[in-house]
Amino acid sequence: MTGTLDTPDATPAIDRESLLVELVDEQGRAAGSLPVAAAHTAPGQLHRAFSVLLFDADGRVLLQQRAAVKTRFPLLWTNTCCGHPAPDQDVTEAAGVRLREELGVSAELTEIGTFTYQASDPATGRVEYEFDHVLIGRLDDAELTPNPDEVDDIGWVEPDILAARVAADPATYTPWLGGVLAAIVRHRENGSTPA
Repeated sequence: MTGTLDTPDATPAIDRESLLVELVDEQGRAAGSLPVAAAHTAPGQLHRAFSVLLFDADGRVLLQQRAAVKTRFPLLWTNTCCGHPAPDQDVTEAAGVRLREELGVSAELTEIGTFTYQASDPATGRVEYEFDHVLIGRLDDAELTPNPDEVDDIGWVEPDILAARVAADPATYTPWLGGVLAAIVRHRENGSTPA
C-alpha cells in the first residue's frame, strides 16, 4: 500500500518498489516473495500487507492523506498507516516500523483481524491484491511528525462520521479503508473496545 522513495535527511534513499513482499495463498499462508513493483503489476499477486488504525482518548481515529508521490492511490485519504512486512517479518513489528517512518510515532499495536481485497488504481494502472492484517492502537499526547514523502495531510475523525463519509464519497478514500473499518466493527461486535 505504500510506494515511494524515502529520503530522510541522514539516510540514503530507499527504493521501496524494489523491496520484497511476501506472497500468500487465500488462507494467508506464505507462498514466496516478489518485489513490491512486481506484486502490484496487473493483474496483481496476492501478498501480505497491514493497515494500522490509531485511536485517541476520545475514540477518534487518525487518518492520513497519502502523499502525491505514491505509486498507488496518491492523495487519497486512508487509515493511519499501512505497508508490507518483509518475507517472514512479524506483522506487528513491521507496522511499528512504518508508524515511525510515516508519522514519527510509536504505539502498542494489537491485530484484530484480516481481510482480502483487490483494487486497481485507474490513474497508475497498479493493482493492490492484498491479504491485509488490521492492527489497532491508542495514541495520546504524541507529537506527530508526518514524513512528506509518505503523507500529505493528517486528521482525526469520529469513526461513525468517517464510515458515513466513505459511503457517501468512496473516491476520496483508498479502496482498502472500507475493509479496515469493517474489521473494527466486527471487533466491536465481539465485545472489544476499539483500542
